[in-house]
Amino acid sequence: MAVDYAVIVVYLAGMLGMGWWGMRRAKSKSEFLVAGRRLGPWMYSGTMAAIVLGGASTIGGVGLGYKYGLSGAWMVFTIGLGLLALSVFFSARIARLKVYTVSEMLDLRYGGRAGVISGVVMWAYTLMLAVTSTIAYATIFDVLLDLNRTLSIILGGAIVVAYSTLGGMWSITLTDMVQFVVKTIGVLLLLLPIAVVKAGGFSEMKAALPTEYFAPLGIGGETIFTYVLIYTFGMLIGQDIWQRVFTARSDKVARYGGTVAGTYCLVYAIAGAVIGTAAKVLYPNLANADDAFATIVKDELPMGVRGLVLAAALAAVMSTSSGALIACATVANNDIWSRLRGLAHKGPEQDEVKGNRAFILIMGIGVICIAIALNNVVEALTVAYNLLVGGLLVPILGGLLWKRGTVHGALAAVAVGGCAVIGLMAGYGILANEPVYYGLLSSLAAYVIVSLATPPTDAAVLANWRERLAGRGGDQEAQPEPPAAEPAAAHS
Repeated sequence: MAVDYAVIVVYLAGMLGMGWWGMRRAKSKSEFLVAGRRLGPWMYSGTMAAIVLGGASTIGGVGLGYKYGLSGAWMVFTIGLGLLALSVFFSARIARLKVYTVSEMLDLRYGGRAGVISGVVMWAYTLMLAVTSTIAYATIFDVLLDLNRTLSIILGGAIVVAYSTLGGMWSITLTDMVQFVVKTIGVLLLLLPIAVVKAGGFSEMKAALPTEYFAPLGIGGETIFTYVLIYTFGMLIGQDIWQRVFTARSDKVARYGGTVAGTYCLVYAIAGAVIGTAAKVLYPNLANADDAFATIVKDELPMGVRGLVLAAALAAVMSTSSGALIACATVANNDIWSRLRGLAHKGPEQDEVKGNRAFILIMGIGVICIAIALNNVVEALTVAYNLLVGGLLVPILGGLLWKRGTVHGALAAVAVGGCAVIGLMAGYGILANEPVYYGLLSSLAAYVIVSLATPPTDAAVLANWRERLAGRGGDQEAQPEPPAAEPAAAHS
């Protein structure tokens, strides 16, 4: 295992080095929160794929393959579909707005007053996403170093908090590019073919397993539909995803780079399911399906390769964790704290980079503490996604697609959808499908009825909105620099 340890240590040291390098670049709010809005297609595609493919997509995706066969790919597949839909239909308009958060977009579209309440919902979602990603370190470090759960969470979480706090989005972008490469090599190019060969090839896998393991819809139609509602729609509106869209150098980069990343996700989904299916042949009696990834890596891979694949799993977790952390801190500072402070008093301008850096550190420490205390990860993540989709999907997409939508309709949609989701989870259970189904329908009904019953959005607000959608106006600091400004690492 010495070689495996060396691979992991070099990888973790590299992550901290990237954080230090990013700190030297992040001199403004735009640089710190959205990498100066100047990522080209190569870096944009890699970082976008890295943020959406986390520990759930890697360890969980293999686990679903172990349990359901090839149809276990549907969870990660719907994530890829959501990223494709975002990139093709919405990303260009989102990138041209030149904002920092989803709540800022809602304020632009509806003329203010929607930001704080939507910010609180988005903050809760990003916080739980960061917590659940941080908990995943326990699995990896337990296999690698035989550390207990608390130490594993502190070690993994501290490294992510360190490089995210130092350099903000520049550090996260650079580390995500490394993580994207490591995941591609470790999971797609090494673990996938080795797992299939060790299982005897596809013919042996088909002979050893029931037919339903190779049925495209074996996981169940209702489950697939729920995945679409939660993950496909969740990709359209999450702050962690939008914040990556804001880093694009142009709307073309956002559209085409995101399409490449979404296609990569579809391939990754199938790979995870195949690896899980191979693990079922090799280890038919595992007590927990989510142990399939760690078991096949530990028992079937040669020394050195094992370290690289474990680094790939660590990369998957770190990329999602860091993206959720900066999104959580950005929302907490810009959408909640700054607005509440502005209501209380008008103080002097503060150093915005220092302020955002402090919020990442504070949120990071909070995330680590919650991750240590929390037991049921699946329930926490389900609550977060249900609130996100049930409360914010309708006002966000409604604002982009329906000019008759009003601020009162948006607020009603958030309140009614959010309350419906919470109430239905209390009645049906947190993991039931009904809360997100009926919560989304009630949010849509409230949005349409209240919007039609209230005066239309002011013409000046809509005119300003159209100007921003066309790429005119906005924070001048955030205007993209010439292509040459992209770091050389993007072309290596």
